[in-house]
Amino acid sequence: MSTSRRGFLRGRIGSDPDMQRPPWAIADGAFEDRCTRCGDCLKACPPAILVAAPGGYPVVDFSRGECSFCGDCVAACKAEALRRADDAATPWQLRAVIGDACLARRGVECRVCGEVCSETAIRFRPSLGGVAQPLFDAGRCTGGGGCQAPCPTGAIAMKNEVEMSV
Repeated sequence: MSTSRRGFLRGRIGSDPDMQRPPWAIADGAFEDRCTRCGDCLKACPPAILVAAPGGYPVVDFSRGECSFCGDCVAACKAEALRRADDAATPWQLRAVIGDACLARRGVECRVCGEVCSETAIRFRPSLGGVAQPLFDAGRCTGGGGCQAPCPTGAIAMKNEVEMSV
């Protein structure tokens, strides 16, 4: 049976780019083949940011909080759809992207994302006679998503670095 047909039969109709797999998920396709949709990773997640997507596969919902990269979801995954290899120091290639809805970029004072960013990947540059503007340091961003939920306008999204370079 082809992988695409098997994916359809298991509840995967198409790959939604806005659905982020849990940290250390193996490659798409292989993930769907291995994941049993048992929910053990959901139960093991301390910040409770893992949720079941349509079809039952686990995805990250950053509106619920930040990933601490504790690895509890990996330890709970008996099917090894989540696998923390020695060479996988980073759990994924996600980085924050600040969109046009950003209040500071629209001239309204707001620094919420910078205040909650534990890695100080988002800082604010003072602007003479205006509102301080966000500066994003992709090298410091871990992709934990703690900046997304507090943003009052939803201007922050977590995007895969590969998507951003296209």
